[in-house]
Amino acid sequence: MDKFKFIDLFAGVGGFHLAMEELGGECVFASEINKFSIATYRENFGMDAGFDICAVPAEEIPAHDMLCGGFPCQSFSKAGKQNGFDDTRGTLFFEIKRILAHHQPKFILLEM
Repeated sequence: MDKFKFIDLFAGVGGFHLAMEELGGECVFASEINKFSIATYRENFGMDAGFDICAVPAEEIPAHDMLCGGFPCQSFSKAGKQNGFDDTRGTLFFEIKRILAHHQPKFILLEM
């Protein structure tokens, strides 16, 4: 794949960012709510990831070829309480669905 644009949702400290950049990608948007992760992301990549994806309209997210997301898995994991969509973190999956419906990127990479 030649140059491509990606977004980094539930970005943490930027694991997907590092991998996608290594493959020739350009991050055009990142979203994270943990203040320590946001500060680390800014330090590592020089961009602000401090956006609550639930509050960002899909049309305000830049066009992209790939959606990357490591959304919280605690609500589905055997290590968690397995409350699925009854856990607020589990409903973040629907934010991914909302963005995919609007942008229809060529590729999706999710980690749970």
